[in-house]
Amino acid sequence: MNKSKRPFTKSKRSFRRRLPPIQSGDRIDYRNMSLISRFINEQGKILSRRVNRVTLKQQRLITIAIKQARILSLLPFLNNQKQFER
Repeated sequence: MNKSKRPFTKSKRSFRRRLPPIQSGDRIDYRNMSLISRFINEQGKILSRRVNRVTLKQQRLITIAIKQARILSLLPFLNNQKQFER
């Protein structure tokens, strides 16, 4: 019994590592709207840490910055604009 093929080997699949959404030079601040707006969805909700792919510390800073921007009315609390199709 010559077994030249191995039935249970791991295939070496190459995968592209995703870039982190926050670089080291980015400041997580309520004034940095281009950065903050990436972490909220269309309804205005804050996205989860798994979706954002950020660390726990970064997620806390993002949440605080989003809440400060909402209080200062830079961001909406809700975005309930219904799209009517006719």
